[in-house]
Amino acid sequence: MSDETDDDARRTWRALLRSMLGEEGAEEAMRALEANGFDPGAMAQAAGLPLDPAQLQSMMAQMQRMLANPGGGPVNWTLAHDVARQAAHTGGDPSVTAAQAAQVTSALGVADLWLDVATDLPPAGGRQEAWSRATWVESTLPTWKRLAEPIAASVAQALVTALASRGEDVVPGMGADASGVLRQLGGTVFGMQVGQAVGTLASEVFGVSDTGLPLLETPGSALVVANVAAFADGLDAPVDEVRHFLAVREVAHARLFAHVPWLRAHVLGLVEEYSRGIVIDTERMEDAVRSIDPSDPEALRGALSSGVFALERSEAQEAALGRLETALALIEGWVEDVTARAVAPHLPHAVPLREMLRRRRAAGGPAEQTFAALVGLELRPRRAREAAVLWASLVEHGGAAERESVWEHPDLLPTADDLDDAAGYRERRAARLVESTDLDSALADLLATGEAEWAAERDAVDGGAHAGGGAVERESAADKSDGESEDVADGDDDDGSSSRER
Repeated sequence: MSDETDDDARRTWRALLRSMLGEEGAEEAMRALEANGFDPGAMAQAAGLPLDPAQLQSMMAQMQRMLANPGGGPVNWTLAHDVARQAAHTGGDPSVTAAQAAQVTSALGVADLWLDVATDLPPAGGRQEAWSRATWVESTLPTWKRLAEPIAASVAQALVTALASRGEDVVPGMGADASGVLRQLGGTVFGMQVGQAVGTLASEVFGVSDTGLPLLETPGSALVVANVAAFADGLDAPVDEVRHFLAVREVAHARLFAHVPWLRAHVLGLVEEYSRGIVIDTERMEDAVRSIDPSDPEALRGALSSGVFALERSEAQEAALGRLETALALIEGWVEDVTARAVAPHLPHAVPLREMLRRRRAAGGPAEQTFAALVGLELRPRRAREAAVLWASLVEHGGAAERESVWEHPDLLPTADDLDDAAGYRERRAARLVESTDLDSALADLLATGEAEWAAERDAVDGGAHAGGGAVERESAADKSDGESEDVADGDDDDGSSSRER
């Protein structure tokens, strides 16, 4: 290789390092590399780096965009947003036409009318819209950010620890400062991974409610036009009937979260409780990163996808995950039961459509598998069928009012054991309510007794104070009277003679 080519390669490497480490860090890294026999030409050729200045400038700009993290934090959300939009556009994402928007908003409005006779929960309010896949990404990404950041922080720390355990300078010339670069790189990798998963979900979901998670900050419902059409294609049911069926499910979900005020915080809180306790299997990670180039984001992303960042679940996490799965199953089961009752008089293909969705949920999709590998969290409620049976049994015995009364407080929610024996849940719930009523009554009696005793003690103290005050006043008056008598008896006149002398 000529000296000129070697100089070009050296400039290429220096520019690459400068984009990542800054001017001073790049010079230190170059000195460290050259001291270890670094051949810039051979390395550039092996890495596929361009020697042309224009190509190099383009590559540097792309890398800087990847590594830039304007908001800081464990995830590069700017990159996640861009990747999610790109993934959502894979295979096409046509804009929603006025005619399609009218069809969707009409279906969502009709769904509210049908649901009025199937549930006591009133309409959710908020906007009812037709979305593209890109709109779904934009509208739901804030909630994904809340859910993913605790996990990303744990993964980033584990990545730094695992790479440092190799006993070498993983970023030449950086020394202890390499951890900051690695965290930045970890945020980039995690942003790419989350963005890919969210973008893939955007091409699969029918609306906001498919994951079971409350993805909107405010009440509202929407259908993703392209995904509804893709699902309806090939089914025996007309696309209009499919649209109405999915609209009822979407609106039912919106009603539930709008009128059970504690439910959104309950579900997201369970996800966050699970995330906070994540522990990375560092031994497995250390084995995996031995073959990973830490300066290659694609290699790290591939490692994430393959699940090498294995998550160890503690007992507390297992308990939180169990409660989350039960909650998601109850939500999906309730929506399934309410939807079936609402559409039965109107849609001829309601039963096969319900079964089709059950099979689709059981099979899962690529995005769900990605999230399972990334955070160890299954988005599919595996026991929704059992939950639907439980809700149906409540309606059979006490009507919709009894079914909806279960949502009055999180302590009243059925447990995993209740899903095992849905038929007996009603009797167990009645017994729990009796116990709760007895406890409330006992507590009220205890409080009343305590208040009565306190009032009696207060009256006794007040009475003693009044009695004591009278005695003191009488004693004072007597003392004053005695003093005056003595003055009269013993007092002298002005001329010095006593009264006896007079």
